[in-house]
Amino acid sequence: MSELATVSVAAGDPTVVVDRVDITYRIYADSAPRLRKAFVRDRRQREHRSVEAVRDVSFVARSGEAVGIVGHNGSGKSPLLRGIAGLVPITTGDIYASSIPVLLGVAAALEPDLSGRRNVLLGGTALGIPRAELEKRFDEIVEFAGVEEFIDLPLRAFSSGMRSRLQFAIATAVTPEILMGDESLSTGDAEFKERSDDRIRGMLAEAGSVFLVSHSMRSIRDVCPRVLWLDHGRLVADGNTDEVVDAYERYMGDLKRKRKQRKHPPEQR
Repeated sequence: MSELATVSVAAGDPTVVVDRVDITYRIYADSAPRLRKAFVRDRRQREHRSVEAVRDVSFVARSGEAVGIVGHNGSGKSPLLRGIAGLVPITTGDIYASSIPVLLGVAAALEPDLSGRRNVLLGGTALGIPRAELEKRFDEIVEFAGVEEFIDLPLRAFSSGMRSRLQFAIATAVTPEILMGDESLSTGDAEFKERSDDRIRGMLAEAGSVFLVSHSMRSIRDVCPRVLWLDHGRLVADGNTDEVVDAYERYMGDLKRKRKQRKHPPEQR
């Protein structure tokens, strides 16, 4: 049976075990069903197609590791993270985690009608951070996010970048054992990217495990010594960052050239 379980581990032991995991989505064709279909309560009777987002993926992550996840759009990177976080059900296989994983931008859900100040307290509480700890670290969170002048305004007045920075700052106020970022370092200016890189490195120094999904190979190379490469839901490679990223970039370069040739074939002589 598929499951997400938390287990107690000692320092240096596995923090996440993914064992032959499949994640399959059902996409229903009739998003605006006709009247006769509107009365069909059983979704199984409606037309749908299955999308195999993750297929037979296995790996083990250990305390102190930063693991990058690369792949083209639709390769299964985000569904895999959401499966590890317990946000989407896995179809087959097993996932074991030593603690509740924190997925940046999701776990710290923010409320647009509340002030930034209230969101820091509520979002942190939702992540399990004690109120006293949040109050102690409040100024640090706000300063890191760079939203000092806006903190008492409703969140809807924040730009998307400001909201993302605040989510990151809340989620990383206390080092979780398992931290996952989905394109988190691609938000904000170069100065914030550098600070977020430094914060993730600091978390690693405290023996946390970090997963990072990004299309920025520079961020992956800077932060992660290990990389998983997914393609059409399958694990193609798992190893040293330079080796895996070099192979991935060659593959993507070849794919781009082939697409260009199909679009503009050479003239026949």
